[in-house]
Amino acid sequence: MPEQKIENFIGDVLIGETQKNALEFVAYLRANEMLFVRGNGYWEDKLYWMIKYKDEYVCFILINGSEKKDEPWIIWSDDSGSSWFADFSLDEHMKEVAWKNIDFCANCGGDCSPGAHKTIFGKEFNNVCRTAMRFINPDVEALECVKKLVEIRKSDILKNI
Repeated sequence: MPEQKIENFIGDVLIGETQKNALEFVAYLRANEMLFVRGNGYWEDKLYWMIKYKDEYVCFILINGSEKKDEPWIIWSDDSGSSWFADFSLDEHMKEVAWKNIDFCANCGGDCSPGAHKTIFGKEFNNVCRTAMRFINPDVEALECVKKLVEIRKSDILKNI
């Protein structure tokens, strides 16, 4: 059976600019030595990948994870119980992009319910999901923010080795 690479699913499921953005982001992750692990358990039958660096979570990607046509792919950040995003220096524009994408707890029954109080780039939020940020169908600007989050998380992992 051929390898089930995320790029194959992106090519099959997404179209146009959305497909281009997703493929460019995956190429960025691969260039930064990220490992793609296909989801299991609840996520096994979905197009879901856990992105890791040095065996630590960095982010999560879901392709066509919703019946809604405006949610063809989603990226979640990972905070791993760390404060890596609390006070990291990020320019004001990127902070605003991150803050627009805070993942507030929806009481889904997960282990983070009912959310937590978190400081994200110097601003406090209540009821935040454990993934902290969720980017639904990210455009080029949002992807620049996600790439910055990946860089920050990668630095945090290397610092703590």
